[in-house]
Amino acid sequence: MTDPDSRLVGADRVLAVLAELARHADGVGLEDIARAMDSPKPTVHRCLAALRRAGFATQDGYGRYVLGDEFLHLAFAHHEARPDHVRVLPVLRTLCERYGETVHYATLDGRFVVYRSKLDPPTGAVRLTSVIGGRNLAHTTAVGKLLLSGVLLTEEAVHAWVGDTELGTPTTRSVATAGQLWDELRITRERGFGTDDQENEPGVNCLAVPAYLTSPTVPSGAISISGLTYRTPIEKLVADVPAILAIVAGTELP
Repeated sequence: MTDPDSRLVGADRVLAVLAELARHADGVGLEDIARAMDSPKPTVHRCLAALRRAGFATQDGYGRYVLGDEFLHLAFAHHEARPDHVRVLPVLRTLCERYGETVHYATLDGRFVVYRSKLDPPTGAVRLTSVIGGRNLAHTTAVGKLLLSGVLLTEEAVHAWVGDTELGTPTTRSVATAGQLWDELRITRERGFGTDDQENEPGVNCLAVPAYLTSPTVPSGAISISGLTYRTPIEKLVADVPAILAIVAGTELP
């Protein structure tokens, strides 16, 4: 009889190979996957064979492995069917058209925010680090600080959350200490919206407000507007908070 633990390890290995494939949109060779995972090539090859049988992996004309169409079909079908994704799109579209900037819907996952939806303006869009399904540090983003402010309610909780881990600082303006983060979260909680003034990407600022898609009192995530500092300064977004909140609530102001 096969040991159940060995089956679990095997399944974990297949999933690890799948995750590695997802990091290489232009394809990756067997040797490179094995090296990245520090696993023997025969083992990785068996995992790839299992993924190919399921349609989750395939090989391109150069013999490199890429994610299969069946996996992409399932992923996109699931994403399109998510209630939060469907419900938030009209709001994102309205905000995108009003400000001519990139808008997001994101949720909190530990120390990171995960972008569930994103819309770019038809013209003037810039390439940001955010992608649907991608992550950014929670403490350097407007959406992250807003959502953390509802979870870390005391200074002690902030220090415990930070622990012995150094806070990542993508820019020189990023929050770098537990004390700074506590001050940011306290201010964010008092005013009801989060800001990021070039703390995640140079030249880009962001404002986030809560989104109540699954509960009238607990935010399911946050909706943000990310603008170029020279085009949409943070002061303009802060001044427009009442209008932004009205749009998100479905009671748009003139």
